[in-house]
Amino acid sequence: MEVEDGAELCFPQLLNTSCRKPTTSWPETILITIVLYFISVFTAALNLLVIIAVSHFRQLHTPTNILLLSLAVSDFLVGLLVIPGELVLKTSCWLFGDIACTLCGYTCFIIVSSSVGDMVLISVDRYVAICDPLHYTTRITVRRVKLCVCLCWLCAALYWFHFIKDDLIQPGRYNSCHGECVTVIVIKHFSGPIDLVISFIAPITVVIVLYMRVFVVAVSQARAMRSHITAVTLQLSENQKKKKSELKAARTLGVLVIVFLICFCPYFCVALAGDNLANSLFVSAVECLFYCNSCLNPLIYALSYSWFRKAVKLIVSLQILQPGSCETNIL
Repeated sequence: MEVEDGAELCFPQLLNTSCRKPTTSWPETILITIVLYFISVFTAALNLLVIIAVSHFRQLHTPTNILLLSLAVSDFLVGLLVIPGELVLKTSCWLFGDIACTLCGYTCFIIVSSSVGDMVLISVDRYVAICDPLHYTTRITVRRVKLCVCLCWLCAALYWFHFIKDDLIQPGRYNSCHGECVTVIVIKHFSGPIDLVISFIAPITVVIVLYMRVFVVAVSQARAMRSHITAVTLQLSENQKKKKSELKAARTLGVLVIVFLICFCPYFCVALAGDNLANSLFVSAVECLFYCNSCLNPLIYALSYSWFRKAVKLIVSLQILQPGSCETNIL
């Protein structure tokens, strides 16, 4: 490998096999660092609040909130692990070894796949709640949801393991020089339409179809509620209140799904395009949008759920450390 005069090397002692350090200008490097660092910190902090809230308060231990908890865990890991790793790759050399590179890529794709799986589960939850409310409490239980969440993470781990098993035996085989981090996962995923269909297109199609059905039924139920708004019996009033709560949850989670699609679809479209768009400014913008999704989810909760705002106040004021705080009426 020939090196241009004056080029800084990642490993100067390996003159003929070392990669060159990124040649981005200082202003561009500083901008990338600030943006990704800001997204990383806020993503980790906001999703940590969601994790603490749902885990601590027993009133929040509902099937829907368990799904939001799983989504918050994956978003938290994006802020804690994925974005800092991406920051290292964009602004400096990879100095942590080939095995660490493979494991980081593996972890990243598990997190992304689990997020997609969580969206499918959230859509199924809302579909049953809105379209078949009489059987919701018997079909969608906390135990079943926890089992589905565990299976979602396990399937993501097993699916991507078959990509890295050979790479673990011969780590760094796709690297052209020392200081580079390229994994077999990235190569196969970004050039394999079949994998893209399995890991994204098929699940997202399910999400869209289910939510279209939810939207149609929700609109009809909202009209029915307005036509019976003058009903006077207590039982009917309670039923309407419950329906209104379910419809609000459907709208909120619908916004969550729409934001998810807006942030994820461009990223996977770039993946489908392969190397044709490599190193373009458009790819960098798409990646930032992709990472922003993990930061936006808690903000959607804050704008939509009063229980989340109340929980944040209790967490920030450290009132959750008081005995019996987990029994607080948070709803």
